[in-house]
Amino acid sequence: MSDDMLPVALDDPMQFSCGPENPCFNQCCRDLNQALTPYDILRMKAALNLSSKAFLREYTSRHTGPGSGLPVLAFKANPATDYACPFVTASGCSIYYDRPASCRMYPLARAVAKDRATGEIVEYFALIEEDHCKGFGVQDGVTIAQWLKGQDVALHNAQNDKILELISLKNQIRPGKLDPAEEDIFYMALYDLDDFKYQIAEKGLLSSLKLSGEYVKKILADDLTLLNFGIAWIKYQLFGRDLEVED
Repeated sequence: MSDDMLPVALDDPMQFSCGPENPCFNQCCRDLNQALTPYDILRMKAALNLSSKAFLREYTSRHTGPGSGLPVLAFKANPATDYACPFVTASGCSIYYDRPASCRMYPLARAVAKDRATGEIVEYFALIEEDHCKGFGVQDGVTIAQWLKGQDVALHNAQNDKILELISLKNQIRPGKLDPAEEDIFYMALYDLDDFKYQIAEKGLLSSLKLSGEYVKKILADDLTLLNFGIAWIKYQLFGRDLEVED
């Protein structure tokens, strides 16, 4: 956690409220430099009824992370709108139910570590008190844990932790950049799910693997199952791990 953040525990009171009554409403949705996770994109493209390729082309930009050496996606910068989120409106977020994890978490920051004894993920939280935000100090009578439950962020966090684990594995085995072809494979399997699905169904991408027909049907029928398979496949394809799937 950064020194300018206030660490909090799950049973601490959450003295914060965000809504149209706040004079800063929607300001946190402007001047963005917001990274998007694979699960963020899965949810948003489904909410908009777009293919992953159409969503990625219309709304995102891609670069290579200097630390991870992996593709990083963010909302496409638009100076004409003060770099606002493409989905913010005068009345708030137009895809609120499917908004990204970082939007759900704000103004909390979350860090994770793996317990060496149990291997379980341990969460740490802190409040980010930024000058532009006027939502602090509101007594709603809820704890940090209750507020998080209300943001419906648990599934996002669970999925995003899988990506953090994948990045950690990559940095242990293959520090630095991947070659361009490998970076494209990573991008396809985690972000461009519809292309990944096409390569499996039409181009025989997985024909050399011993996967049951029923399992292949399952990953082609459900994007979340496909994303989780993509994580396992990247570990196998790029980093030499055994292919571990729920067949």
